[in-house]
Amino acid sequence: MSDTIEKIKCLIIGSGPAGYTAAIYAARANMNPVLYQGMQPGGQLTTTNEVENFPGYVDGVTGPEMMIQLQEQAKRFGADIRDGWATKVDFSGDIHKVWINDSIELHCETVIISTGASAKYLGLPSEQHYLNMGGGVSACAVCDGFFYRNQEVVIVGAGDSACEEAHYLSKLCKKVTMLVRSEKFRASKIMEARVRKTENIEILMNHDTVEVVGDNQVVHAIKALNKTTGEVIEIPATGFFVAIGHKPNTDIFKDYINLDETGYIINTPGTSNTNVAGVFVAGDAADHVYRQAITAAGTGCMAALDAERYLASKE
Repeated sequence: MSDTIEKIKCLIIGSGPAGYTAAIYAARANMNPVLYQGMQPGGQLTTTNEVENFPGYVDGVTGPEMMIQLQEQAKRFGADIRDGWATKVDFSGDIHKVWINDSIELHCETVIISTGASAKYLGLPSEQHYLNMGGGVSACAVCDGFFYRNQEVVIVGAGDSACEEAHYLSKLCKKVTMLVRSEKFRASKIMEARVRKTENIEILMNHDTVEVVGDNQVVHAIKALNKTTGEVIEIPATGFFVAIGHKPNTDIFKDYINLDETGYIINTPGTSNTNVAGVFVAGDAADHVYRQAITAAGTGCMAALDAERYLASKE
């Protein structure tokens, strides 16, 4: 532990559109925000090659470029952007204590949690290769489906989100092949019925993904194992979408902040308030429905405004 304790008016834990937007608003309100970027500076968007659905970018922008611009904008208003990540918190008292990298102790009047969520992947080496290359693997159909218009794609998953994403892709793509790893869907009956009724969605039950096939740059096909027959088939596809869920990055808060059964922070509807006074949440750490850059940025604004009002009420 550090021998010195730093006192902070507004601490923002995590970056990405939510954290940086919160920093912009907090800095403009003279809250002297300090933002720690976390283990993935810039958040999930740093793994996104093209962002074409964020308002104001007429010609689109890469995820990393957009995060750099948001960071620089926050800095321009005086936000203190730092490397490091929160490893422990204590929200049991009026002063909110946060430890950075297990060594730096911060005492904060307000805290904005914008730690986001991490998409779950299958873990196949070929999947990770093309994910890192930006050449055909995605965990967000709404974000990236546009790039596969009139093409054939494969999506893996069995829940409501997988069905929603498959149906979304069916409106853009020539054909969508849905790989369900068991003999039944986990989705609601209405969502299952929707994909089964969609003509250009082919559903392969009891199939495991074996390999993402490509030319080392872009995806050409997906190899799948029929677990009933043992046959390995190759499905032509230029895109591979993984819809097996997200894990919110909220573990260190569970002793103090109310979480739902999957770990998402529960906020008061219509606000960014958590169950702890002076602690607010923004972005995908609380959002398991929309998970878009624009909605994350909006809640970052809300969190900063809520934190400003909280501080004003204490004066």
